[in-house]
Amino acid sequence: MNRFFSLRLLAALALAVGAASVAHAEAPKTPSLKVTTLDGGSFDLAQQRGKWVVVNFWATWCTPCIQEMPDISAFVAGRKDVTAIGLAWEDTEKTELDAFAKEHPVKYPLAQVDVYKPLDDFETPRGLPTTYLIAPDGTIAKKFVGPVTGDDLAKAIAAKK
Repeated sequence: MNRFFSLRLLAALALAVGAASVAHAEAPKTPSLKVTTLDGGSFDLAQQRGKWVVVNFWATWCTPCIQEMPDISAFVAGRKDVTAIGLAWEDTEKTELDAFAKEHPVKYPLAQVDVYKPLDDFETPRGLPTTYLIAPDGTIAKKFVGPVTGDDLAKAIAAKK
């Protein structure tokens, strides 16, 4: 191992340890979220009151994210009391995200989140996918880290009713 590589490795480990030791603020009980969707529309979490909302953080390079998208889409399409927003958590060009969305269509809007300016009311994802289930009153009902299925979402909704 050369000296330059060793120094870079040590620096990366120091940053990782330092980042892990920083306390992350928890998401507020009633988060807000206003984003512009990939298709140029807008999504405002506050306007979704009265419905369950699936807030799904994903990335184009995340295999479990890609695998769960059709199931989330089918779940949302099959229920009038549920809506969703997919938040691309990656630093990539919009054209690349648009191409991905055409190849992997879903029944809910997609938006990109600036990884260098995380959302104020949601924790920075520590792993992808990360999904929040927002209750009809706007509070966070459940947080999932890792892949989620329509069955998982249905059980979480049933447990909160």
